[in-house]
Amino acid sequence: MGYIPKYTITPRLLAEIERISALRERIQGAMVDFAWVPSLQKDSRMRTAHASTAIEGNPLTLEQVRLLEEGRELATPDTRPRREVLNYLAGLRHLEKNASKSKFHHDDILELHRILAGEVMDQGRAGQYRTIAVRVGSYSPPPPDAVSGLMAELLIWWNTASKKLSSVLSSSILHYRFEAIHPFADGNGRTGRVLALWELYRRGFDTHHIFAVDEYYWEDRPKYYAALQGVRQSGEDLTAWLEYCAEGLRQTLERAWLRIKAFQVKPEQKLLLRPRQEKLLHLLKDHGSLAPAEIWKALDISKQGAMDLLRPLIEAGLVEKIGGKKTGVYVLKKP
Repeated sequence: MGYIPKYTITPRLLAEIERISALRERIQGAMVDFAWVPSLQKDSRMRTAHASTAIEGNPLTLEQVRLLEEGRELATPDTRPRREVLNYLAGLRHLEKNASKSKFHHDDILELHRILAGEVMDQGRAGQYRTIAVRVGSYSPPPPDAVSGLMAELLIWWNTASKKLSSVLSSSILHYRFEAIHPFADGNGRTGRVLALWELYRRGFDTHHIFAVDEYYWEDRPKYYAALQGVRQSGEDLTAWLEYCAEGLRQTLERAWLRIKAFQVKPEQKLLLRPRQEKLLHLLKDHGSLAPAEIWKALDISKQGAMDLLRPLIEAGLVEKIGGKKTGVYVLKKP
């Protein structure tokens, strides 16, 4: 009997999918000025590589990952973190080159793992299914002699039944099932997240490769791991996991929309939104306007820190101040 995922389409899940669809249409409609698309793709690649390796404990900052993505060297003697990030960037480029691939085989999984895990394996060999038993916290994945058969079942599902589902669902199911099988001795987390992204690419969901979903998992790692564990605790019912992933994809698209606006306004500045700047833009969107003191309090920063965040946003035309010097408030600038 092949792999058959178990889940329920709840009102919450359906609502998230509808919001995702609306956001995606808005983003697709904005992708007409291709002059700044490469910069946005580079930004997404860098953010994804940083977030996914950070989930596994990589200490490099976003700025250091940016330097590596640009082909520059780091002033750090520790070679492993550097190798992990370079591998991940190579894995993302591999996806971009093979985004339209329609059928997957064992060799595709093994090659991807070889790219991602080369020279950074703590145990086992890159590009080979594991031959040892492993543990992931309190979870014991299937024994090594079952791995190849379980992966074959997953590949059959991926190549056939998954195509009948929304890519929002199929990518999330693929992500979980791969992690549950845990087919490699090391590097499963990175590989599973890349496979989920590959599904979004090949199904045409992210045709321009500008979504950095892994940031969502990284920003609350305990919640990410709890969501994975929750499937096992519920007898392999994927419903809550799908809701969690859909929420993450929706948040990712909301961030992508903000980044698109940043690139559209003054693309020559290549404004890279910092996490707190993105949070500030969301706060302004939700509240309509914020006084300076409200911004300091909401972001838990000093007055000078707030101005350091606001100044680039104002210069780029994303935010403006209205009202008097003492009574003025900040708002999102209308197109």
